[in-house]
Amino acid sequence: MNTLWPYLLFAFVASITPGPTNLLVLGNSAAYGWRATLPIIAGASLAAATLVLLVGLGVGRLLLAHPLAQQVMGWVGAAWLTWLAWQLYRSAGQAPESASTPLGLRGAAALQVVNPKTWMMALAVVGVFAGEQAGPRQYALYALLFLLVAVPCLALWACLGRGAARVLRSPAAMRRFNRGMAMLLALSAWAGLLG
Repeated sequence: MNTLWPYLLFAFVASITPGPTNLLVLGNSAAYGWRATLPIIAGASLAAATLVLLVGLGVGRLLLAHPLAQQVMGWVGAAWLTWLAWQLYRSAGQAPESASTPLGLRGAAALQVVNPKTWMMALAVVGVFAGEQAGPRQYALYALLFLLVAVPCLALWACLGRGAARVLRSPAAMRRFNRGMAMLLALSAWAGLLG
């Protein structure tokens, strides 16, 4: 488990950086309040953790049988995360829009199924962070750790929506935040692959 700290950093960056789920939490919290956002936080976090587990259980076995495929997936995952970091770094800092209706637990969970960021994150767990000895227990641990990191990260977005959304609505502030998160994302991808 020498990839535990890089993985936790990856889980943090994957959970805290702006994306569809984060912006929905922010918008719903700003529009409907903290309590209306709790089901969204629960649904999104549980669904993302479940995807980590399911991808690990299915793809992990295939990768264990083919070490070259595991290596290729690791490099592809790191390259995709680097591309994502670059896109985040050069983003213009768009202001988030509030949702028109609360999303809810099932809606937030369903969003993870169609959210490319969540799927690529789950695939990166397998390709970048899982070792050759990874099995169901390790993937369950990765899923649990992701859940434990994702909940407070999404809760932070909800807090921002309630009290500090105006800070993130500034394009300059959002751009600075995006650039910091982009650097952490790239660092976590390569530290996990080379660590």
